Amino acid sequence: MKIAVVYNRESRNVINLFGMSNKETIGLETIKRITDALKKGGHSVIAFEGDKDLVDRLERFMPRVLKGERPGMVFNLSYGIQGQARYTHVPSILEMVGIPYVASGPLAHSLALDKVVTKMILRQHDLPTPDFAVLDTPDAPPPELGYPLIIKPKNEAVSFGLKVVHNEQELRETAGVIFEEYRQPVLVEQYIEGREVNVGLLGNNPPEAFPPVELVFANDGPPVYTYEDKTGTSGRTVSHKCPASIGEELREKAQELARNAFRCLGCYDCARVDMRLDKDGNLYILEVNSLPSLGERGSYLVGAAHVGLDYPALVNRLVEVASARYFGTPEPPKLDGQPRTAQRRCSRSSRNDATSWNEDSRNGPKFPATPTIRSASRKRCDAPTECSATLG
Repeated sequence: MKIAVVYNRESRNVINLFGMSNKETIGLETIKRITDALKKGGHSVIAFEGDKDLVDRLERFMPRVLKGERPGMVFNLSYGIQGQARYTHVPSILEMVGIPYVASGPLAHSLALDKVVTKMILRQHDLPTPDFAVLDTPDAPPPELGYPLIIKPKNEAVSFGLKVVHNEQELRETAGVIFEEYRQPVLVEQYIEGREVNVGLLGNNPPEAFPPVELVFANDGPPVYTYEDKTGTSGRTVSHKCPASIGEELREKAQELARNAFRCLGCYDCARVDMRLDKDGNLYILEVNSLPSLGERGSYLVGAAHVGLDYPALVNRLVEVASARYFGTPEPPKLDGQPRTAQRRCSRSSRNDATSWNEDSRNGPKFPATPTIRSASRKRCDAPTECSATLG
């Protein structure tokens, strides 16, 4: 299959730079790892920016659908360039021009990126999430919540602006920085003393849940995964333990909560649900990441590795579950080794030896069914996994 890996880094190729710019970037090494994995799966691959020239690039690369044929696909890594609900921009363009793609659609991305709307939907579905309030202006009255509190921008990801505050002065100072730097309302959330647990999801109807991954904080400071931790500037060590040492009953509960959150936001193909576990064994959903990180430090990869999916296998399985959703191809075998359906295999997907690496560069419409792509080999790992990343 022809697959275009579409991403956003520091693109300025727009008509005007206007509004809030995207602060998230994806590493070139991660993009290359993904393209290499897809080539290993037998695909013809190209990678380029999701900017104003996206449609022209796709039109040159992608096959047009004729009777009985299947179109290519986009492996979507795009965070958007600027403006509101930026995760939705590339998926919306792809839907308009009729190109299937991996991961959620515009609606799910917009809901998940808005942390307040996410929490409201979780509450409507009786899913546990910490109590919260929203500061719409810098002079808004303080919330009627007990300290400590978590402060974060309403519409950002990767823990931008996140901080634990212990009194009103710290609240005002932190909120002021968010209003000035991010120009958006501030989410104020009850801090849950306890442990941080992430659950990765893969597939659809329902998605399969990876074992919960616990983030273990070895040094001083609150056990909260901050932007400084993620960028290696916090000076402390964070490790991932999979499966989390929380007991089988809580593991199953965390997985079920993650699947329910995935469903109520209308996600597709993949997501990561972040939670807190308090001392009394209560789980609280913090947020849903509709584009889980495929970078080497991500807990999504740790969970995938525990069920036997190495990097190439995970990347190609994402294409398989998206293909099943769009084209009606057989679902890949379940991760526990029990086949979901009989699977047809191609000895080789349409491979083009001239595949290129260009550094600069839902239930959607049903297309004619064709044999599913070849899956990379999978080995199941039954031992707990510990993965440490020294940050800073």
